Amino acid sequence: MQFTAEQIAAFVGGEVIGDASVQVYDVSPIEQGKPGTLSYVTDRRFLPALGTTEASVVLLTSALHDASMSCKATLILVPNARQAIGQLLQGVADFLRPRKHGIEQPAFIAEGVTVPEDAYVGTFAYIGRNVKLGKGVQIYPQAYIGDYTTIGDNTVIYSGVKIYDHCSIGRDCIIHSGCVIGADGFGFEPDAEGVNHKIPQIGTVVIEDDVEIGANTTIDRAMMGETRVSKNVKIDNLVQIAHNVKVGDSSFLCSQVGIAGSSSVGKHCILAGQVGVANGVTLVDKVILGAQAGVAGSIRQPGQYQGTPAFNAMNWRRSSVVMKYLPELRRDVDELKKQLKQDNQ
Repeated sequence: MQFTAEQIAAFVGGEVIGDASVQVYDVSPIEQGKPGTLSYVTDRRFLPALGTTEASVVLLTSALHDASMSCKATLILVPNARQAIGQLLQGVADFLRPRKHGIEQPAFIAEGVTVPEDAYVGTFAYIGRNVKLGKGVQIYPQAYIGDYTTIGDNTVIYSGVKIYDHCSIGRDCIIHSGCVIGADGFGFEPDAEGVNHKIPQIGTVVIEDDVEIGANTTIDRAMMGETRVSKNVKIDNLVQIAHNVKVGDSSFLCSQVGIAGSSSVGKHCILAGQVGVANGVTLVDKVILGAQAGVAGSIRQPGQYQGTPAFNAMNWRRSSVVMKYLPELRRDVDELKKQLKQDNQ
């Protein structure tokens, strides 16, 4: 496929600076740009690459544009270049990976389950009793859908996903390979002799609309009630969400995040890689936790937090600067104490 800069600008609502007739047939990072490719810049750090890139067309966030900047490529100015490239890549993805239709064989579909005409069920998929499938649902090979589960319109369930019984998945969700939704929460209670006994987990999992869940992520069912992931939440690979957790609208959970049982994450929060949240913790809306932060207690104020236990990110950075000098500081303090002791004798 080939497109001119003019066609691309019309699609994303941008302004062309340069040759509007130049054509591109591929995409590339700005530092690796080649003739015939489209790239983008949305961060000031990459502006120097504009002067050296061989890319033919560059999407540029308009706030970064300077009329005096040197660039051989045709520029397309847009409010947000990353968002614009996302629009274009979605169109390419739709072309390369069109939605499928029909039921492949062998697949098991329990008696009484209705598969909409525009839906897809892949080879060796298992769909249990009283499952409800929305229009346009895509269930790829070897997926397992447990009894009484509901899946909303246009949701994509990739190969190897396991959804236990009595779960609810909303519309326009994407669930990647290896996800397990609705497994038992980690609930045990020791008796007087210290023997651990399982507490049955009879609740459910509710995934609201427009949620994407990365590969090999696990979301446990509630002991009672529900584990809930709210609308527009985006979850990376290898994330663990325990029983009775609530995740608020439009939050990001990055890779290897672990959230312990009965915790609550507010709306528009960001949990960076390897963040750990303890049992029963509440995070208010718009909390940002830096990588490897450990949250032992509730956070009641929006803002950026870092460290273990997590505290104000700016103070954490200052502390980190000091920390590498602690051996010298301790030596100096010991010497001062020794000198003070000698002076007092």
